[in-house]
Amino acid sequence: MESPIFDFVILPLLILLARIVDVSMDTIRVILIAKGYRNYAPFVGFFQSLIWVITITRVMVNLDNWMTYVGYAGGFALGTYIGMRIESKLALGHELIRVITRADASDLVNNLRKSGYPVTFVTGKGREGEVGILYIILQRKAMQHVVNMIKRFNPKAFYTIEDMRFVSNGSYMPRSRNILRRRAQIR
Repeated sequence: MESPIFDFVILPLLILLARIVDVSMDTIRVILIAKGYRNYAPFVGFFQSLIWVITITRVMVNLDNWMTYVGYAGGFALGTYIGMRIESKLALGHELIRVITRADASDLVNNLRKSGYPVTFVTGKGREGEVGILYIILQRKAMQHVVNMIKRFNPKAFYTIEDMRFVSNGSYMPRSRNILRRRAQIR
C-alpha cells in the first residue's frame, strides 16, 4: 500500500474524514453534557475517542508526511463546523425568552397562547414608565417560530433568549404538537 498516491492523497483524506467524525462527535458529546443528557454522552465519547486514537496513530506512524498534518488540522476545523451544524439541527434543550415591550402586548400574548405556547405576562416599571414583561419557556426547536411572532406583533420589543439547563415539569411545545405526538404514541 506504500505509494505516493496513497501517502499524499488517500491517507490524508482518510485522516481528514476521521477527524471530521471525531470532532463532530466530541462537539455533540459536550453539548449533551451541557444540556443534561448525561446518559448518552459516555457512548458518544467512547466512539469519539476510539476514532481519535486510530487517527492519531496513523499521523504518528507517518511523521515525515506533512500532508497528514494538513488532513488532521483540516478535519478538526471542518469537524468543529459540522458538529455545530448538527447541534443546531438537533436543537436540544429548552430556552427562556423574556420580552419587554412598551407597546400593547395583548395581540402577541393571545397569538402565542393560541399557538399553544405557555406565556406568563406581568407588568413592570421601566425607566420610561410601565412595561409589559413576557416569559416564555419552550423547546429550542420552537424558538425561531416564537421570535418571528415577536417581530411580527411587537417589532420594537426588546427580548432576550436564555439557555435553560433543566425544566422541572413537562415539555413546552405548542399544545397542538404535543397532542399529535401523544396520538402517535397511542397508535
